[in-house]
Amino acid sequence: MSLDADHPAAAIPGNESSILIVGAGQAGLFTAEKLRANGFAGSLTLIGDEPDAPYQRPPLSKAYLLGELERDRLKLKAEDWYAKNRIALRLGTRVASIDRARQCVCLADGTMLAYDRLVLATGATARKLPQAISRGLAGIFTIRTLADIDALRPALETNGKLLVVGGGYIGLEIAAVARGLGMTVDVVEASDRPLARVASAETARAVEDLHRSRGVTFHLGKAVSELLGADRVTGARLGDGTIIAADVVVAGIGGMPQTTLAAEAGFAIDNGIAADAYGRTGDPFIWAAGDCANFSLPGGGLRMESVGNAIDSADLVARNIMGARQPYKPKPWFWSDQFDLKLQIAGLSRPGDTVVVRQGAGSGRSHWYYREGQFVAVDGLNAPRDYLIGKRLLAVSASPDPAQVADPVLALEALASSK
Repeated sequence: MSLDADHPAAAIPGNESSILIVGAGQAGLFTAEKLRANGFAGSLTLIGDEPDAPYQRPPLSKAYLLGELERDRLKLKAEDWYAKNRIALRLGTRVASIDRARQCVCLADGTMLAYDRLVLATGATARKLPQAISRGLAGIFTIRTLADIDALRPALETNGKLLVVGGGYIGLEIAAVARGLGMTVDVVEASDRPLARVASAETARAVEDLHRSRGVTFHLGKAVSELLGADRVTGARLGDGTIIAADVVVAGIGGMPQTTLAAEAGFAIDNGIAADAYGRTGDPFIWAAGDCANFSLPGGGLRMESVGNAIDSADLVARNIMGARQPYKPKPWFWSDQFDLKLQIAGLSRPGDTVVVRQGAGSGRSHWYYREGQFVAVDGLNAPRDYLIGKRLLAVSASPDPAQVADPVLALEALASSK
């Protein structure tokens, strides 16, 4: 979408302007923060449907679930930060509709809020098991919010039996915590390996081997056909007839972008809220950021659910609202803690990429990915130094020699400084 210089939406919002941000997750919060950092001095309101102030989600299924991180330490900002930055925070508040013609939103309680610019940072929601499978039984959990983890924590007991449906990052992190608590853990995954959609085969194999060595049982290439029990879950029947005993079930089957509000307002939806490379939707006064946004980029659409995308797309949208006109050039990064493994990923690998393995000290190693000779991604498995250097190289589009990367004697610092 191209705007003429004299179009009202092309103007930089002034001191009398109002910007509303729907969604108080990391993308929404960082959009607000970056708007202030980029000079926006007008009215700024952050609206969230959860009762809690913006918090970190990644530790929920890791340190917080283990009880190693207190609730207050999840907060992204201190309580007085919002007042100091003149950001109105409306929590426990649902936006019911958007009136694009009048440039206002209607809250669930009937309150109308006007805007000059609107940012949709509505995030994603956890997929639930179909009713035909879950049958409304107690003891079944999905993981997305702080409330979800608070509900799950008391259910994870020593000598209990946990079934994880789905072999993605969230499911495997929950599996690792449960094994650490002494639970029996089974993971059912429809693909032939865990992390099939989100990690390379090499990295997935290493993670699977770690879990198996710690006592996790995998059922790969299989699916749950029915959960068993009267009122509370007692087990599961797989498609091949296998019965697995379980008193707790966690569904880790991915997320869905929260697009209902946008769809009802007439926006194009395509695996998320359709946005151009600048973060603009089909309405020149409305932008999208974070998990809910599908950016139209060279090579196709891009929608990611990660902290890195939340931060980077929020920064992009804030700068562009303030007149930068810069396209999104994502540099994805991600991490996961499972048992004593810290997995760190930068860039995006694809099936068919050439993989170079660099063996580090002890059990640490890193996987470096090349596509048509160009370095495109790195996975660090207990190799934080390799990861950080790889991430730095990706940021400047440098492509180290694969033979040098594979040489464990060669110092990566020297390799990075020469680029």
